[in-house]
Amino acid sequence: MKRRTFVTSAIAASTTLAASPSVFAQTDAGTSTPTTEGEEMTGAAPKTGYAPVNGLQMYYEIHGSGGVPLVLLHGAFATIGLWGDILKGLAQTRQVIAVETQGHGHTADIDRPLRYGQMADDTAALMEHLAIAQADVFGYSMGGGVALQLAIRHPELVRKLVLASASYTTEGVYPEVWAGVEAITPELFAGSPPEMAYLETAPHPDDFPALVAKVKDLESQELSLPAADIQAIASPTLLIIGDSDGVRPEHAVEMFRLLGGGVFGDLAGLPKSQLAVLPGTTHVGVVVERADLLLALIPPFLDAPMPQAP
Repeated sequence: MKRRTFVTSAIAASTTLAASPSVFAQTDAGTSTPTTEGEEMTGAAPKTGYAPVNGLQMYYEIHGSGGVPLVLLHGAFATIGLWGDILKGLAQTRQVIAVETQGHGHTADIDRPLRYGQMADDTAALMEHLAIAQADVFGYSMGGGVALQLAIRHPELVRKLVLASASYTTEGVYPEVWAGVEAITPELFAGSPPEMAYLETAPHPDDFPALVAKVKDLESQELSLPAADIQAIASPTLLIIGDSDGVRPEHAVEMFRLLGGGVFGDLAGLPKSQLAVLPGTTHVGVVVERADLLLALIPPFLDAPMPQAP
C-alpha cells in the first residue's frame, strides 16, 4: 500500500496561478528575507535560527508569545511564507514555531532521502533543541503526514493535533490525484510561487531539481499506517479538509471514527477529536483561500480545556 501526500498540489498551484495570480498573493509575499516575513506577518521581526538536528541545519522562526507553543509544518515545495495570514492570526494569541523541513526553504538538503518518519524525528529534535517539552502541532498536506508521524512516534511531545488535507492510506485520496505524479518536472514550476520562494530562500538555489526528485521519491515509497496506530493517538485531533480536496470525505470520516468521533454526542458526549469540512474549498484553497475559516476553527480548538481522561 502506498501512502502519498499531495505533491500534485504544486501542479494545481501553478495552474491556478496562471488563471488568477491573486490566488497566491499571500504565498508570494515576504519571502525575500526572514526579517521581512516577520514584519509583514506579525508586526515585529520573528526570532529566527538554525537548529543542528540529525545532520540538518533546520531553519525555524518563532512568532508571537504566550500560550501553549504551536508548531507549524508546511506542505511539499513550500516555505514559511505559505502560511501568510494563517501564521499572522495564530501568532496573535500564542507562540508559533514555523519550521522548514529538509530541503525546503532556508533548510539545506543533505545526503539522505525524504521520509515522513525522519522528518517527524527532525521536528522532535528541533523541539528538544528549543527546550519545548510539549506543543500543539498543525500540519498541512505533506506537513500533515509529518505531524501524524510525530504524534505516533513521539506522542509525549504532542498535546493537540491539527491535520489539514492529510490521509493515512492511499485509498483515502482520489485516484486521479496520483495520475500526474510521475510526470512532474522542475520545468513545470517555472515562474511559480513555489519555485520563486525556493530561489529566494534556499542556500543553494540550483538544488530545486533535486528537491523535486526527492519529493517524487518520497511519494513512491511503500508505507502503511495501521488503523491501530491512528486509534492509539491520544492527542485530541482536529481534522480539516476541503469539500473538493484530494482527500475523500469518506476517508476523513473514517479517520475521525478511528480518533474517537462518529458518536451521538447528545447521549455519549462530544468526542475529543473534531472534523471540519470547508465548503467550496480545494486542496490548495485550504491554505491560500480559507485563512478566515481556519482562524475561526483552530484557535478555539487549541484553547479549549483538555478532555478529562476516562
